[in-house]
Amino acid sequence: MQLTDAFDVSLRGRRDAVALEVEHASALRTFTFGDLDDRANRLAASLAARGVGVGDRVGIHLPNRLEFIDVFLACMRLGAIVVPINVLYRERELTHIVRDAEPVAVVTTRDSASLLPAGTATWYAEDLDAAASSGPVSAVRRALDGDVPAALVYTSGTTGRSKGAVLTHNNFLANGANLLACWRITAEDRYLATLPLFHVHGLGNGVISWLMSGCRMRLAERFEAARAAALFREYTPTLFFGVPTMYVRLLELDPADAQAIGAGMRLFVCGSAPLAASVLDAFRERFGHVILERYGMSETLMNCGNPYAGERRPGSVGFPFPGVSARIVDTEGRDVPADTPGQLLVRGPSVCAGYWRRPDADAQAFAGGWFHTGDLAERSADGYYTLRGRMSDLIISGGFNIYPREIEEMLVEQPGIREAAVVGVPDAARGEIPVAFLVADAGLDLRALEASCRAQFASFKVPRAFVSVDTLPRNALGKVVKHTLQERWSLGST
Repeated sequence: MQLTDAFDVSLRGRRDAVALEVEHASALRTFTFGDLDDRANRLAASLAARGVGVGDRVGIHLPNRLEFIDVFLACMRLGAIVVPINVLYRERELTHIVRDAEPVAVVTTRDSASLLPAGTATWYAEDLDAAASSGPVSAVRRALDGDVPAALVYTSGTTGRSKGAVLTHNNFLANGANLLACWRITAEDRYLATLPLFHVHGLGNGVISWLMSGCRMRLAERFEAARAAALFREYTPTLFFGVPTMYVRLLELDPADAQAIGAGMRLFVCGSAPLAASVLDAFRERFGHVILERYGMSETLMNCGNPYAGERRPGSVGFPFPGVSARIVDTEGRDVPADTPGQLLVRGPSVCAGYWRRPDADAQAFAGGWFHTGDLAERSADGYYTLRGRMSDLIISGGFNIYPREIEEMLVEQPGIREAAVVGVPDAARGEIPVAFLVADAGLDLRALEASCRAQFASFKVPRAFVSVDTLPRNALGKVVKHTLQERWSLGST
């Protein structure tokens, strides 16, 4: 099976049902599944006429808009490989991806075309919209094996040049089937999509679940806290996928709005970055829902999730999804006992086929037949997995291991602290020492904060400095870019 076949359950089987609401030029456009099916066939024929075939890469450098979905569906029918590109990227990042993926063209807007490297073939979204909107319709389907690549998703590249994870049709199909089964997503749901489609969270979870389930989706260009209450009230969703920063902003809503939103919702899901237990507790009180926290990666799609029915444990990412196996190992590759931190390894049907043109990275990441996530985790005696941060974030101070997330969770529980990030900085005596960057209210008592840390942690874990900042540097999905903080410290610009 290929993705086109799975989507046809909705696109052809629910042809007259409303599928999509999308904002366009200050107006709301509505499409049925049949409309989207026709648009995909027309655009597939148009792209084929431009020479796009099986295995060709097509870049998509667009914010959330209709044409992103059109191009994705058309490429799936042609066997082409979509390359979603972060719209926040600039010259250096865009040049790397375009040179590495070698797309036949990049779909973008006229306003954004100048950001791409000179010589890049560009197709404008406005022109593709016109091609998809009118003309004869003839079904397009190529004979494809499920192991054929469907997307080339580039990692965030926080530790070097980003790598392209090769995600196949089978990867997306397995992931979608798990989400529909484990989160009970059906055609009766109303999904509010505010995550960027260029990220695997918005595409691999949101779009795939929508098309496989046949539910209704409202696509917003971005999450905007200022209009969140109005958007929820107007659309009345039952399903929402978000990242921690979105939930922090939703907590700012009027209690009456929060209560009304919660009354109509079925499921809130959070991922892409750790969710503070204090946020989960506050959200439950105000919205009446326990956020379901899960864990995935660009290279693996979904690995673990808290149960839909059962305890959603604060700070935990729950259990491995069906078909996913997980291990936690020490630096020698040996399994560790319960409640012992180590590197998390996974394998299963949603793990990518490898990295694009990077056999060296494949050899390292897939050593021993398991995908090495680079994430530190521990498993409780009853099987819940809890992330402890990236291995690259681990601070080794005077021979002692320090896990930043442990300190960050404690800090955000303190009155007046809204966000916290702990990083390791060089120290002549101890190798590294922890430093905490805080987004906090004015007048925070740092002496009292340090005393609180000393009362709760071993001395080597206590941050040697507390730095107040207006905001923490984050990527498009809300993950803190810690190397930026380390660079800021080294430059003395704190």
